[in-house]
Amino acid sequence: MADPYQTLGVARGATEPDIKKAYRKLAKELHPDRNKDNPKASERFSQVTSAYDLLSDKDKRARFDRGEIDGDGNPAAPFGYGGAGGPRPGGAGGGFRSQGYEFGGDSADMGDIFEGLFGGRGGAGGGGFSSGFGRRPAAKGANIAYSLRVPFADAATLAPQRVQLPDGAIDIKLPAGVETGTQMRLAGKGEAGPGGAGDAIVTIEVQPHRFFVREGDDIRLDLPISLAEAIQGGQVKAPTVDKPVMLTIPKGASSGRTLRLKGKGWPRKGGERGDQLVTLMVQVPADDAALERFVADWDGRDGNPRAFLGV
Repeated sequence: MADPYQTLGVARGATEPDIKKAYRKLAKELHPDRNKDNPKASERFSQVTSAYDLLSDKDKRARFDRGEIDGDGNPAAPFGYGGAGGPRPGGAGGGFRSQGYEFGGDSADMGDIFEGLFGGRGGAGGGGFSSGFGRRPAAKGANIAYSLRVPFADAATLAPQRVQLPDGAIDIKLPAGVETGTQMRLAGKGEAGPGGAGDAIVTIEVQPHRFFVREGDDIRLDLPISLAEAIQGGQVKAPTVDKPVMLTIPKGASSGRTLRLKGKGWPRKGGERGDQLVTLMVQVPADDAALERFVADWDGRDGNPRAFLGV
């Protein structure tokens, strides 16, 4: 439940460009491709991505600043208990972990809380907690908390996910706009109780991808192209979270140029999808004698692409 501002290293009053700049810097440093032998970097990359997901969403950022949700995007509940009706971490009944999912202990019963506050007696001296209309209904069983890791591409395409519950496995449908911290409630899939079974609370953790990066509702990709492809232009195959597509490279494309693939980004809650932003990265061959001779005799070699910088 880290503070997303601290995770990104920005002040609470940081502007959107400042937040984006800080995120891109950290994501570049911590990307799994650059830290294959450092598992802590991958974990940190996931934390940085989750922090950016929250702060880049204006509504969520405002709710966090008001204290309505925590750094994981979960509702801030009264009495210090976790959100969405799930079990209190470290609370009664402890908890255990099985097959990659976390099982929590009993959640608090509000009737028991009021009994403790008012000496275990309700209105006119009757035994137990009373609302004025008789005794409270029988308590449901405890909720059970699960943590479900979802691959990046599965979350981006809303692919069905299988959850193993005590009474068997079930497939669940991810909601549009899913992100790390999203919670899904499976009614009646918790522990049995006198008033019926509790619920299963599934918390989603979207895993980082080795070359895709989420940025709001868009997905970014750095795409290497050859020098010939950059100069001559043409079509190249580019990966998307759905399947590879043919991308048209304009003639004379430079490194850093960004092309947009409409509707190939993250699913929005309204049903549409963001875009995929493809940044071209021109790969110049090393130790190519023919290329070196060409550049030495090229009339355009004295051009200064940094002139606009005043240098």
